[in-house]
Amino acid sequence: MATLGKVYLIPSPIGEDTPSLAPEVLLQVRQISVFAVEEPRTARRFLATCEMPSAIADLLLITLNKDATEQPVNECIKLLQQGNDVGVISEAGMPGIADPGALLVAAAHRQGIEVVPLVGATSIILTLAASGLNGQNFAFLGYLPVKGQAFRNKVLAIEARSRSEQQTQLFIETPYRNDKMLAELLSILAPSTLLCIANGIHWAGGAIRTRRVAEWRKQPPQLGKLPTVFALLAE
Repeated sequence: MATLGKVYLIPSPIGEDTPSLAPEVLLQVRQISVFAVEEPRTARRFLATCEMPSAIADLLLITLNKDATEQPVNECIKLLQQGNDVGVISEAGMPGIADPGALLVAAAHRQGIEVVPLVGATSIILTLAASGLNGQNFAFLGYLPVKGQAFRNKVLAIEARSRSEQQTQLFIETPYRNDKMLAELLSILAPSTLLCIANGIHWAGGAIRTRRVAEWRKQPPQLGKLPTVFALLAE
């Protein structure tokens, strides 16, 4: 029986100035020839920067995105059972967090296949660390509801939970909706609530700033379409 391969979670850049992968991480990535990727074109560009020992065209890239069926997951599991390691690459940051790579990770655990996260950038933890908010009690909520009343109800609910449990609440939005999201947050949240906006981490012009909602209302930033993480703590 073949030795099982391993699933390696490979952090990809979250901005133009994302630090390079550590040498030991690059060494591991270069030993992999099968990858489950969210977007093949982006993954090829990233792998080219890793100076892979074989041609990028010779690598097997299996598309695993939000529209994926069971087929790509099953294909990866079969290759893992045959002894092949599989690297998972998200569009940005750590795979498996608000990312379709989680489907493969869950399937690997069901099959007794080892999952190895490699060291690298993850925007959620970077935001939390730099926010000055509660780093001992926090929750990541992914994407909030888009529609008006559902969004309002969710924001009020997480603000109430944050206040009662002193828990930092982190969430994200599709970049083209950043400014609309911010405007809605500022109209709903209490003036005293602390709101961290991590806009374009590791991008030129990006910043991580924490202010009370009352302060943000006086001078709201223009976020544009840079990837953004929001975090709040109600007092």
